[in-house]
Amino acid sequence: MSCARTAAVMMWNSERRRFIRCPRKRLPKGSRLEVEMRFEDFSFGSIRIDGVTYEFDVVIDHGEIRKRKKKASKQFRDDFGHTPLSAEEDLPWKCRRLVVGTGAYGRLPVMKEVKREAERREVELLVVPTAEAIKTLSKGAKETNAVLHVTC
Repeated sequence: MSCARTAAVMMWNSERRRFIRCPRKRLPKGSRLEVEMRFEDFSFGSIRIDGVTYEFDVVIDHGEIRKRKKKASKQFRDDFGHTPLSAEEDLPWKCRRLVVGTGAYGRLPVMKEVKREAERREVELLVVPTAEAIKTLSKGAKETNAVLHVTC
């Protein structure tokens, strides 16, 4: 069995104020990384996962944490009063369940196109406030990805 790729996670380095790539281990080609994550703290504006504090929305894709890139959704901001979660974004669809944390007060709008795309891909979509999303993710559900909004 040859190992063709390295599983890695992007970690926020607060000293350098940028992401750094931290390799975890070698995986056989075609395999997926399923990592148990520790959600240590969540409050308005920040979330702490595995000892790292993120002060921006995060996407969790098979154990890899990255910043949510919402530029593609900004065009819909005027329609919603807030930048919504749209199908235009790079969402982690390769899963059985996608958990969307809608913020501390549950105000992140999720566009109908996201719900339609989840249905088309046969992905269970769970849209709940971020605190509830964290509880769901802490249960260690396999084949579950997430988008977590950390403010409103």
